[in-house]
Amino acid sequence: MRGQHILGLEHMSPADIERVLTTAEEMKKMVGRQKNKKLSVLRGKAIVNVFFENSTRTRSSFELAGKYLGADVINIAASTSSVAKGESLRDTLLTVQAMGIDAIVMRHSAEGAAQYATRYVKAVVINAGDGAHEHPTQGLLDLLTIRQHHGEIAGKKVAIIGDILHSRVARSNVWGLLKMGAEVHLGGPKTLIPKEMVDMGVTIHHRVEDAIADADVVNVLRIQLERQKRGLFPTPREYARIFGINDERLKLAKKNVLVMHPGPMNRGLEISPDVAYGRFSAIEEQVNNGVAVRMAVLSLTLADEECA
Repeated sequence: MRGQHILGLEHMSPADIERVLTTAEEMKKMVGRQKNKKLSVLRGKAIVNVFFENSTRTRSSFELAGKYLGADVINIAASTSSVAKGESLRDTLLTVQAMGIDAIVMRHSAEGAAQYATRYVKAVVINAGDGAHEHPTQGLLDLLTIRQHHGEIAGKKVAIIGDILHSRVARSNVWGLLKMGAEVHLGGPKTLIPKEMVDMGVTIHHRVEDAIADADVVNVLRIQLERQKRGLFPTPREYARIFGINDERLKLAKKNVLVMHPGPMNRGLEISPDVAYGRFSAIEEQVNNGVAVRMAVLSLTLADEECA
């Protein structure tokens, strides 16, 4: 995978997905057992995180991942860059490229922005989220979390609940889960689940109870209130009553169900506090796995020698 762009899971092979997950497991063990977490895998490499949208988890975990591997990491936020003065995306990319960097980790509000970046830079481009298109490392860390809890992904029923329409996380999860042999069910209001997602090979439910019945995993997505248009659902209270994941609804899933959420959470809206912080929740573990997965992706695409 050396030199390969990571733009999405739609076009990533099952073999490459498996390789990332296996490497992430090794990275997690390696960092966990060392007092000094800094490795030398990427010593001498330069990574720039260019975020045109706000982020806490993704940007921080990419920064930690790069530093744990020994790389030099620089963060650029649109609000403090020349973008605020009107600089184009192309010129920003060319400027960053001219600094001699090895990888660009990029988040942008426009679908296809990461693909666009590959036209102008020689560095490895890693998509940290492009509009409602994909968020590949989130999909990979979710796969890793499922595998750690259930031992395998193939044959598991995974219910993804919530705002599918605006979710890049949902799309990366669907592609990754299907390639690894899982059965994927989507649940939520008709207005928040695009009909064309049926063509991806998923089952769509508009009763949340049907989606999570006998599920091994329930992945709850944030209702993206900042992207909502009027009329997609009546009120937040009504959404929580009809579609929110609470203790009562969770009883319909399997007894060892795994509950996930990519964060940040709207507690009391798409997920109740009791479920978010309950014994089935792996939300904090997802954050921990995010660092391991991003270490794996960076090492596999940038390291001069094979990592795992």
